This record gives sequence, structure tokens and C-alpha cells, in this order.
Amino acid sequence: MAKLTLFLTLLSTILTVASAAPTSFAYPLSNGFPNPNQSQLTTIEQQAHGTLPNTPPPSTLDPESETALGLIAFNELFEVAFFTQLLNNITSAAPGYTDVPNRDQVLSTLHAVVAQEQLHELSANGAFTNLTGKTIQPCNYTFPVDSFNASIALASKFTDLFLGTLADVQTIFASHNDTALIGLVGSIIGQEGEQNGFYRSLLGEVPPALPFLTGGALDFAFNLILQNFVVAGSCPSLDLLVSRGLKQFGVLERQDGSGTNSSSQAFMTYINQQNAPFSVPMTFTKSDGGAVFFFNASFPAETRKLSGLVVAAVTNGQGPFAGPEEVAAATLFGPGLIEVSA
Repeated sequence: MAKLTLFLTLLSTILTVASAAPTSFAYPLSNGFPNPNQSQLTTIEQQAHGTLPNTPPPSTLDPESETALGLIAFNELFEVAFFTQLLNNITSAAPGYTDVPNRDQVLSTLHAVVAQEQLHELSANGAFTNLTGKTIQPCNYTFPVDSFNASIALASKFTDLFLGTLADVQTIFASHNDTALIGLVGSIIGQEGEQNGFYRSLLGEVPPALPFLTGGALDFAFNLILQNFVVAGSCPSLDLLVSRGLKQFGVLERQDGSGTNSSSQAFMTYINQQNAPFSVPMTFTKSDGGAVFFFNASFPAETRKLSGLVVAAVTNGQGPFAGPEEVAAATLFGPGLIEVSA
């Protein structure tokens, strides 16, 4: 049984990696996004091979459903930034981005992806604004990758998590009888799945990763973006999203490190496929004045038949947890994303 060693930092330091980056990505884009005029929107739709839905958004939603829309907009703003930067790196032949297989096909696909993600954002943010009178504003972003292959691997990993998150959004809508947007979100899930199959094929992986994809939760997607890609202090809408109930966790990342371990009341909880989450005991040591912790936990990949995306979180209990949302509610640190190849 493999042992997982992780390094975790408290919330006060969650953005140290991103904020140390030399440059950052900032909006607006040359086409006016995220606030394009009608002519610019028409061009975006042409590049996306399709249009924004022409059906009116719902006039009322439960507050939790509204927050889910806000999270989708927050995520899509990040995704547009990431794929725009990736396109720029390829077209400018930046170091690490000169050896791109099937370059013309990759560029054609990424141009469509950027435009389609822009429409996802405009749809979600438009509905959120219509319902709340507020708009989710973009942050400044940094991306911890320096090559084409690393960028595609990262895109596949966060797309995997967001696919599970969108399924959580559908569950939230259904639980409040907010059925008007369930089909719309389902159509986005399909589009994101098509994307990830393309990324996996570029990585030499089987395009369909699993028969039943790993589930997610709003808070995991929210923290993944904040912890890994956002420049500290650059998010005008952070307080709004937190005030609406989204939680901020400590950072969870894999490291080579160890320490003198002592017993812990925390547990490492894993989410994989559509199976029930499970927890394993942890040991930890505190250092750096209580700001840094090293944790050891078993990673039972073989005995639990783990495959594809595994979401890891340090929780204040061992459950039982019915699903990812219950894990998120008990999370202290996370999410950690682990890909287990077949």
C-alpha cells in the first residue's frame, strides 16, 4: 500500500506560489471579453461554432443555486484566461511551446475552446447578474506550467474536477426544484467532456477516462482556482462569493518531506469515481510556528481500485460521507488532485 506524504499550509499562505510568479494574465481581451459589444459577441459565436442560448434566464432561483451560477462564472473566467495564454504561447513560439504535435489541429481546437468558454461565462454571469444585480469580476492569474505538455496535463486535470463540479451544480438545482437550467448545465458537461477527451488523446491516454467520472463540489473548484492560479488580492468578487457561502480551505499539495509524526484527529479522505468517499488515518507534525504541516497517510490505490481523478482532502472526521459535498463541508485542507493511470 502506497504512503502519501503531503505538505499543507494554512490559509494565510495559500497564494504564495501564484503571487511569486513574474508575470500575470489580466483582462480585458482584445475582443472586449468579458464585456464584448454586440459585434464582438457575434464574432465570438462564429469562432465558437454556435450561439448563446436565446431562451430567457429564470427570474428567480434559490440563493444556493445563484451561488452555483456565480461559481461557474468564476471558473469560466479562469478557463478563458488559461486557454488564451496557452494559445498565445503556441502562436508566439514561446520556449516550451515550439514542439506541438498536429499544431494546426491543436490551434484550431483551442480557438474554438476559448470562444466556447467565453460563451459559457457570458451565459452563467448573465444569469447571475439578472438574478442578483451583481456580476462576477475576473481576477489576475498565473499558471504554473512552462511547456505544452505540462499545460495540456494541467488542463485535463482541472477539467476533470470541473466536470464533477458541474454535476454537483445540477444536484443543487434539482434539490431546490430549480429545473430551468439543469439541461443547460448538462450541455456544458458534454462540451467539457469532449474537451477532456481531446486533451487526454494528446497525452497518449485513452480519451474516456472512466465509466463514471469522479464527483466534485463547489468548494473544491473554488479553492483549486484560488490556491493555484489567482494572484493574491486581485479578485474583486472574492468577498461576494465567500459571503454567499463558499469556503476557503488551506492548501493541500504533494511534497517529498517528512517529520516527526504525532497522532492527529484529522483524516485523509478520498473521492474517486461515483463510489462512496472513504477516509484513512493521518499522522502529522507542526512546524514553522504552526503555519506549515507535514502529513502522512496511506494511499490504497490497489485495494480500493482507484482510477482516474482522485480528489484528496484533509477532513475533521472520517465520515461516513454520502458524497463530495459532505466531504467539502468537513474539509480543513484541500483539494489535492491525484491522477491514477490505468
